[in-house]
Amino acid sequence: MLAGTGLGSRREMEQWIAAGRVSVNGEPAGVGTRVGAGDRVQVDGRPLRLPRRSAARVLIYHKPTGEIVSRDDPEGRPEVFDKLPRLRGAKWIAVGRLDFNTSGLLIFTTSGELANRLMHPRHAIEREYAVRILGELSEEQMHTLRTAVQLEDGPAHLDSIEDAGGQGSNHWYNVVLSEGRNREVRRLFEALNLTVSRLMRVRYGPIDLPSYLKRGQLHELDETEIARLLAALEFQPQPAAIQAAARPVRAPRSAPGWSRRRR
Repeated sequence: MLAGTGLGSRREMEQWIAAGRVSVNGEPAGVGTRVGAGDRVQVDGRPLRLPRRSAARVLIYHKPTGEIVSRDDPEGRPEVFDKLPRLRGAKWIAVGRLDFNTSGLLIFTTSGELANRLMHPRHAIEREYAVRILGELSEEQMHTLRTAVQLEDGPAHLDSIEDAGGQGSNHWYNVVLSEGRNREVRRLFEALNLTVSRLMRVRYGPIDLPSYLKRGQLHELDETEIARLLAALEFQPQPAAIQAAARPVRAPRSAPGWSRRRR
């Protein structure tokens, strides 16, 4: 929290605390002392204004193929959580999953409430993917994908599918669905004896994958961007204490892509 105010580096702030220069509510502070919105923090006897932070931190990540959304992979494959900034007193929650061979937009948050709002089936949050297959779909196949395909865990369908063109034998389609079942997009196409050669998530709810965010790059949403996300979801999380700030991610200058699609 002290480093987040701009007073100095984390190492310097730890030295100040050890030297007894920092107090919380009139008592000497220790490294790791928690502070909330109602606490009085003083440095050298002078009041310090606490930085305002959202109750939630949110990251967007452009996942490349070849990484797994797991913290403990028995096969030892690269894990997306290895790329995330370290937290104290909190943990990153992945919003949805992408399989090992799927790339694109991943969202992480420290808020269980927000993660639940984005993932719970009753909210039917849209996920949009770019899908590449060998050959082109017939009108009958597109109709079947929009209506009902019988999978082993029950019937499923795409909310929409649009031809996105292509060159040679490869053809691209943009598809939208409001479920998060395991490998659902791939299984829908496989049920029609079609093989997906590339799959990329390009939107999750109101957030588009920004064009500037290259594979393997992270962007942390700032306060304004988080407020826009919550407003788009019509969601207001419960008040929470100010959280100690982890080292921020160096973000690109541009804001993330916010979908203007009709919801």
